[in-house]
Amino acid sequence: MKILLIGEYSRLHNSLKEGLLKNGHKVVLIGSGDDFKNYPVDINVAATFFKRRFLFFISKAIHKLTNISLVELENAYRFNKILPNLKGYDIVQLINENSIKTNPFFEKRLLKRLFKQNKKTFLLSCGTDYISVKYAHDKKFRYSILTPFHNDQNLKKQYKFILKYIKKSRFKLHSFIFKNVDGVIASDIDYHIPLLDYPKYLGLIPNPINTEKLKFIKQDFHSKVKIFHGINRLNYIKKGNVFFEEALKIIQEKYPEKVEIVITENIPYINYIENYNTCHILLDQVYAYDQGYNALEAMAKGKVVFTGAEQEWLDYYNLKKDTVAINALPDAKKIADKIEWLILNPEKIMEISKNARAFIEKEHHYITIANKYLSIWSS
Repeated sequence: MKILLIGEYSRLHNSLKEGLLKNGHKVVLIGSGDDFKNYPVDINVAATFFKRRFLFFISKAIHKLTNISLVELENAYRFNKILPNLKGYDIVQLINENSIKTNPFFEKRLLKRLFKQNKKTFLLSCGTDYISVKYAHDKKFRYSILTPFHNDQNLKKQYKFILKYIKKSRFKLHSFIFKNVDGVIASDIDYHIPLLDYPKYLGLIPNPINTEKLKFIKQDFHSKVKIFHGINRLNYIKKGNVFFEEALKIIQEKYPEKVEIVITENIPYINYIENYNTCHILLDQVYAYDQGYNALEAMAKGKVVFTGAEQEWLDYYNLKKDTVAINALPDAKKIADKIEWLILNPEKIMEISKNARAFIEKEHHYITIANKYLSIWSS
């Protein structure tokens, strides 16, 4: 089959592409690289003109005064230029409801043409979109990425990007996409639960992980327990990084001779990977029921990851608590207690490390997952 994947911001589409290629399919991946993460794509449509220092400040001022994003307009222009060549694909898959990264008006117009000149189109729910944000906004989860906003309305500015997904213009775009796609697929429990009652929902397909590229790293305890915390400043609040930082202070004060703590901020994906390769414990995110892509890749390497590992996830995969990943709750003391438990019981780190790798190979192997996509696309 000839397959077009549009959008990338976690390496999901790259790993899926690798699995599809192994199955003998032709795959083209279009995306922007997702800013500083710089993920590889076949066709790069990232806006570049307004990234020049002088023009960047002009575009920022115009956006503030008029709410018109020149970067979004450039994204639309760049995608429109290549659109005539994006035809005749058997399958088109959108990474989310804003895969072209332009405003709803142009997104709708460009997608309309894209849908017409290809056969089947599918939508992924693997990040912020109308349904998942509305579900969280209505407080249907016990906690979510919107919990900090619910607790403090002064954070509205920091949540501007997320809350825009439930605006009227975004709802119209969402409705248009849902009407025209052949089906919707969720990548994990956080997106699976809100979609359960929707007729076009085709089910959960776990994130694909290329275990051939991510080798298992045997844990070494000849020195201190190394803890890694990589911060993306844009997502600082919604990922719950403050709880990790507070927990690390507790641990550093209590076990200065037993731990080595490494903290990085806003570094490219390749550097992020290099920094956590030697760690035993990785702190990923708090406000989640399931693991995101960074967590899964770290688990593939045998890291003990503090992330979303709620009861719903345990039930779905038939797992026991604290055997594959550690559920990071929005409570610094509880996080610190779990880290302390691991420091005092290093054999548990070894055990969870092996279990994490085995789990990824069983449930997230990129070729197995590619086959699941092919099955759903073809059905």
